[in-house]
Amino acid sequence: MSKINKFANFIKSRGSFIKIKSSLGSVMHFFKSHLKIALVTAVLIGLAPQAQAFDRAKLLQSFFSIVMIKGYTADGSMAYGSGVVVGPNKIVTNCHIFRKTPEPFVSRGEDTYRITQVQADRYYDICLVGTEQTPFKPSEIGSVTQMKKGEEIIGMGHSSGNPSPVNANGALKSVYPFNHAYIIRSSARFTMGASGSGLFDSQGRLIGINTFKSPGRNAYFYALPIEWLANVEKQPIETKFPIEGKTFWEEDDEQKPYFMQIATPELNEDWAKLAAISEKWTKAEPNNDEAWYELGNAMDHLNKKSDAETAYRRAIQINKGHTEALYALGLIALNKGNQKEAKEIKLAILDIDPELSEALDKEIIKSEK
Repeated sequence: MSKINKFANFIKSRGSFIKIKSSLGSVMHFFKSHLKIALVTAVLIGLAPQAQAFDRAKLLQSFFSIVMIKGYTADGSMAYGSGVVVGPNKIVTNCHIFRKTPEPFVSRGEDTYRITQVQADRYYDICLVGTEQTPFKPSEIGSVTQMKKGEEIIGMGHSSGNPSPVNANGALKSVYPFNHAYIIRSSARFTMGASGSGLFDSQGRLIGINTFKSPGRNAYFYALPIEWLANVEKQPIETKFPIEGKTFWEEDDEQKPYFMQIATPELNEDWAKLAAISEKWTKAEPNNDEAWYELGNAMDHLNKKSDAETAYRRAIQINKGHTEALYALGLIALNKGNQKEAKEIKLAILDIDPELSEALDKEIIKSEK
């Protein structure tokens, strides 16, 4: 059997969405058209990080749960986004991708599927679409509440309108309580076309829907919690497009959630503004560990070490696993000459984030010279 035929059978055995004809010409057409999919799949199952035991088989299943959503706009251009299959003929995505197209459809490879209905939570930007019969298997559902800061995650979607899904490795940076669940910030980058794409844990379970990012080149990337799917399933069924409506992340700056307000001053190193916003945040949400960490971070950079330490310790009281606050406290301990506390903190971080623990250990070694 030729390598091309072996390759075709390999893809088909894993739920390929392409019907491979018997002729060599058809196989060659398949091979050329979907080489990118094969390469990305190889990356997923061959180069996934080893440190946290990525389940390659489940990641492959997650990869094939990603679809592209397209639609022509009034001027004839093509609008596009991504979606994740979550049930038979059911795909979750962002509502904002449907603003400009009256007849959206699902696409994979050369195949297209008509969207027949939508359930929309416009303000929170999550839509569940129903389609005509599709062969796609749903992704397994997970939850970010079962994860720790620093754990590795993978984003999968059609960034830049790529016809085959692109994966982006990253880490869980922060979670923010919002609307009865947790908005996710990760370092898994995505670009235009990936709105509505999936964010997965190391076991290939869907934990979030990639949705928006902060302005600028060194952006923060945010995903909606998959827990919001339960609420959108209760929304009325609609059959008309476009879907319009303002989202929470498009509010004026002062009306945005605090976790969004702090992004720009932090990225721009405007520590005074970060401190002002964080102080408001801690008053509005006194049990939010991220609010106290951001206040500590601002005070630290303003050289108000005592205030910074107080804020960091408050973050740790709320969340003992807040590794960034622990690391900052370790540096403060070293500056005070308290190597014992720094070493205790290094050990506390070790089980959660070995790399950050190693970074603190290097600072401890420097202080001993």
